Amino acid sequence: MRIKCKKIVGGITSGKLLFSDQPINFLAMLNLKTGQITDTNHKLNNLTLKNNILVFPNAIGSSVGAYTIFSLKNNNTAPNGIICTNSVDITTASGCAISNIPLVCIEKNNYEILKNHYGERGTHSKEVILDAENENISFD
Repeated sequence: MRIKCKKIVGGITSGKLLFSDQPINFLAMLNLKTGQITDTNHKLNNLTLKNNILVFPNAIGSSVGAYTIFSLKNNNTAPNGIICTNSVDITTASGCAISNIPLVCIEKNNYEILKNHYGERGTHSKEVILDAENENISFD
């Protein structure tokens, strides 16, 4: 199955989906060495961004979070790609751009298809292909 998305930062990647219906503050909520979410109030607490495709609404907090994304990439703990479900904020867009991390946004109906297919339970065993170049997300 394929669903449409809108390219923000180009690239093609694959990985397991990591769903969050909560925004992320990249500066305050992450361990840069592991890519792990450290905020005990966040749904993804103790889960890692590394090797996953993050599906989340948008980033919150300081614009310095863009450099946090860059640090994650340099530490090899960044997500393989990011899918925004609400709006693409400047922190996520600039962080992905300087880090060469594919970034797309999807419309609500396509998010619902993706969420319903995978059940929105955090990480999943099946990988998806995020093709920002051709603006689609492919999965079984």
